[in-house]
Amino acid sequence: MTQQSELRDVQAALRTATDIAFDQEPPTGEQAEVLVDALRRALASAQSLSDGPGATGCREHPRGAVDPLHGDPEDPLPPGWGRCLLCNDRRRRATRGRRP
Repeated sequence: MTQQSELRDVQAALRTATDIAFDQEPPTGEQAEVLVDALRRALASAQSLSDGPGATGCREHPRGAVDPLHGDPEDPLPPGWGRCLLCNDRRRRATRGRRP
């Protein structure tokens, strides 16, 4: 997820939690479960914001898988390819029909 989408997740979860927590009546059992879930989602998304870029270094897939061929001296990746397995897989599929 991008930082912008993580921030939207924090905001949405906090809005849900605020609606329940500041209601005139104390939350019921089911509402309390929703409140706890919303706070957990907000916390997880907020922690993702502070973690910085993931292992892939990819802006689109910061917490995606790292390509196992990255750094492999026997089967190196083409120049310009990064560590993100998802992006590299997309590049592989795009170049599959082309001749070298």
